[in-house]
Amino acid sequence: MTTPSYPSTRHILCLLLMFSVATFGMTQSAHDEMSKAVKANNFSDLEWMPCPPPLDFEGCHIAVLHGNPAEANSDLLFRMQPGTTAPEHWHTSAERMVLISGELHVTYTGEETQVMKAGTYAYGPSEKPHTAVCVGEDTCVLFIAFEKPVDSFVDDH
Repeated sequence: MTTPSYPSTRHILCLLLMFSVATFGMTQSAHDEMSKAVKANNFSDLEWMPCPPPLDFEGCHIAVLHGNPAEANSDLLFRMQPGTTAPEHWHTSAERMVLISGELHVTYTGEETQVMKAGTYAYGPSEKPHTAVCVGEDTCVLFIAFEKPVDSFVDDH
């Protein structure tokens, strides 16, 4: 009996980046790019920017891979430095996530803390408050696909 082979983190990252484009604007050339089925970017070429409020804590960055975060169906990379915590927050949209690197401890209100390691998939329901902590020595990079426009709220829900 053979042991199943699973893709490495590097393979997952390559696959994610092959189907991505880092753009905010929707010029005609960007629109033409968006209509292509396969897109490729180098991880080092991504435009990282500080996380917008209310998730603008020290060490938090995002990079847009596909789409316009102000519209439905956009893909982002979310990066947290080791030892940092994303405050409890929630989103209007559900989130589909794959941890690319690091170890992320995610806790949704009323649930046990889940430990995500590189290659772990997670689904975050819409409007459910949660927090995340990047533990260990490696930077946490999380791929997130949003169904609705990207937003974050830190108030009681």
